[in-house]
Amino acid sequence: MTHVIAVPPTLDSDAFDQMIASAAEGGDARLLFDGRHLRFADPYGMVGLLALGQHFTRDGVKPILHFPQSPEVGSYFTRMGFVAAADAAFEMVDAPRPRANDGSSVLLPITVIDTHEDVHGVIEALNEHRISTLLSEQLGYSRADAIAFSMLLSEVSQNIIEHAGAPGWVGIQTYRRWRRIDKRVVVIAVMDLGTGFRGSLEREHSSRFGDRWGDATALEAAFIHGVTRFRDPGRGQGLKQIRKKVGRWGGKIAIRSGTARISDVPDWDDSPPMATELADFPGSQILIVLPAKPPAPPAEPAARTAARPGPVRR
Repeated sequence: MTHVIAVPPTLDSDAFDQMIASAAEGGDARLLFDGRHLRFADPYGMVGLLALGQHFTRDGVKPILHFPQSPEVGSYFTRMGFVAAADAAFEMVDAPRPRANDGSSVLLPITVIDTHEDVHGVIEALNEHRISTLLSEQLGYSRADAIAFSMLLSEVSQNIIEHAGAPGWVGIQTYRRWRRIDKRVVVIAVMDLGTGFRGSLEREHSSRFGDRWGDATALEAAFIHGVTRFRDPGRGQGLKQIRKKVGRWGGKIAIRSGTARISDVPDWDDSPPMATELADFPGSQILIVLPAKPPAPPAEPAARTAARPGPVRR
C-alpha cells in the first residue's frame, strides 16, 4: 500500500509543513512524493524533502520520489546537489542526470553534516573571497559582514554536531527575489533529525517550567532567553549570537522543532513569531534569509565657502 503526497509547486517552508502533515496521515504505508509539477524550490524546501525521505524510510524501504517534469527544474535540483543527496533517502523516478560543472552557480550545494570535518569542509567551500564577493557585490555588505557571515555559517553547522546527535544537512543559495521580498537575498537552510530543542534542554531545564514544558517553551527558552544545556558560563551562546547578527542585517531567522516554530520576523515578512500545534517532526530545522542592503545614498557635494568680496577699488 502506498500513500501519495503531492509536492506543492513551490517547495519552501510552508510546503514542508504541509508534507509533514500529509505524511503523518499515511500511517505505516509507504510514501510516494509526487514532485512532477514542482516549479520552484529553495534550500529549505529541498533539505526538508530529504529529511522527510530519510525519516520515513521504514525497515530499509525508502519512500518513492517522482522528480519534476520540467527540465529546467530538474537541472536546478542537480546543480543544488539534491539529486546526489536524494539517493540515500529515496527510490528515485525520472531523476535528472548530473552534468559537468552543474554546481558552478550555486553558493553551497546541499551538504551532509556528520562530523567536524564536514563543518570545516563547508567553510572551506565558502572561502572568504567568495563570501566577500557575494555580500559586497550582490548584497551591499561590508567586509566585516563577510567575516561575520562565515562565523554564522560555522555556528549553525556546528550546532548539528554538538546538539542533534544525528547527521544533518546545510544548503545555501542566492535569489534575485524571494517570496514577499522584492530584492536579492541569501537563503540558508540547516536541518537535522536529532533530539530537537526540547530533547536537548529537557534534562537541565524541564523541571523549572513544570506543566508549561513542551516544544514551544523549549524554543522560547533557547531563542529568547539564551537558555542552554551547558552549565559552563559562555557555552552554548551560538544561537544568541546568530540571532543578533541576523537581526542587525535586517534578516529573518525561523527555527522549527517538534510541533512548534519560533521566528524573528522583520518588517518585510508577515509570518507569526510563534506557531504551535504543527505536525510533529524530529530534530531542528533552521531557516535564515538575509536581504540585500538598500544602496547607500549618493554623497552630498562638499559645501563651498563663498569668497568674501575684496575692497572696492575706485
